[in-house]
Amino acid sequence: MQKYLKIHSNDNVAVALAPLSKGLIVELGSQTVTLSEDIPQGHKFALTDIKTDEPVIKYGSQIGLAKEDITTGSWIHTHNIRTGLGDLLTYTYEPIHPEVKKTEERFFDGYRRSNGKVGVRNEIWIVPTVGCVNNVATAIERQAQVYKKGTVEEIVAFPHPYGCSQMGDDQEHTRQILADLINHPNAGGILVLGLGCENSNIEELKKYIGEYDEKRVRFLVAQECEDEISDALDVIADLADYVGSFKREPISCSELVIGMKCGGSDGLSGITANPTVGAFSDLLISKGGTTVLTEVPEMFGAETLLMNRCENEKLFDETVNLINDFKNYFKSHNQTIYENPSPGNKKGGISTLEDKSLGCTQKSGSAPVKGVLSYGDRVCTHGLNLLSAPGNDLVASTALAASGAHIVLFTTGRGTPFASPVPTVKIATNSTLANKKNNWIDFNCGTLVEGETLDSLSSKLFDFVIEIASGKKSKSEEAGFHDMAIFKQGVTL
Repeated sequence: MQKYLKIHSNDNVAVALAPLSKGLIVELGSQTVTLSEDIPQGHKFALTDIKTDEPVIKYGSQIGLAKEDITTGSWIHTHNIRTGLGDLLTYTYEPIHPEVKKTEERFFDGYRRSNGKVGVRNEIWIVPTVGCVNNVATAIERQAQVYKKGTVEEIVAFPHPYGCSQMGDDQEHTRQILADLINHPNAGGILVLGLGCENSNIEELKKYIGEYDEKRVRFLVAQECEDEISDALDVIADLADYVGSFKREPISCSELVIGMKCGGSDGLSGITANPTVGAFSDLLISKGGTTVLTEVPEMFGAETLLMNRCENEKLFDETVNLINDFKNYFKSHNQTIYENPSPGNKKGGISTLEDKSLGCTQKSGSAPVKGVLSYGDRVCTHGLNLLSAPGNDLVASTALAASGAHIVLFTTGRGTPFASPVPTVKIATNSTLANKKNNWIDFNCGTLVEGETLDSLSSKLFDFVIEIASGKKSKSEEAGFHDMAIFKQGVTL
């Protein structure tokens, strides 16, 4: 196994792929470096002397500035590197217009809905309009499992704390996300469960849902029922008959939408898992499919790489707004824009937000940006899309599902058991994690530094995603995990 890596020819640091001991002589081409300190896995060490305030280069780009003089062979981390990012920036469009060549058509086995949309699951979802009926929703879910038969794959409730006592954008976000989930084709049937007196009541929510199939979407107001659970179970029984009529059929991957997100990144994320997901994205797009990249705060420092891949200047301007609107969100709450990475990220070797972002954005591959989505928007353009959402795992993954993603690819160097409303594939950055948390991890990218090629691994990931889309359960699905969260920014009444 390779023990260290210089990622880009211009880098003045290398990354430890395994723990390295003080005194080890590192040979990189014609260069020889003796380590002056122990270097933990995923962490960086200096390949040359770096003076105070000089740039530290990784991925061929600046990941920060030296806080102090750093000598060759030294460990580089938060103690001696700082962010070099400012607040709001002025950007210039310098398009590079990358191309993704078409490749052979591939198919998965999915469900075609009455409106022509495609799902990869055939589930019944219980969607509360307000947190007041969360316990009722989960009670319905529990008692409704007797109707999970035939092609009905799951009956799942999605409790959340919102839907009332909200103002402005928060209320709009709640209504839009709930409407998006109600319209998601992974759900063959929907029970919308209201209380009756909430701000986002059913009649209000219908304005956001738009046209719907009355066989597929049913509504129940708890305050209008004598026994809301009994009445809801009768509705679920009817829905189960309808949902059970759907069968899987071959569907082109051009109709597949895949969300891309990272959680618990480590120093190997940008070397293994994220580049593999990026290569997967290019492969899916080459077959006419669609990918969605989110976590705007984890684009800071790498945003120009995405901006210059925008297909036109309008998309460039929208991407600039995507970035600056999020920076202004931090500033409006008097918070530091660059208070990132997390403690777990730092333990895994990530030192600055630039370091994290340059690794995270590799999930986008090399395809041109074809669409830019506000929070709660649904995908309408094939190819690579950027979606406005925070870095928070639950909120961002829910936003991906709401945008229309059939599956979320979730890279992680730390591991997590969580899931989103759609199948959530956990992709490990390192083999240690994959072997230790086999009950969490679906796919291991640690093999990329153990001799496997990127082409081989991304092809395997593509085949695995096809399996998931065709009905194979992810580890979180096997565990019965389904989570959701809505972005909250403002006042609660």
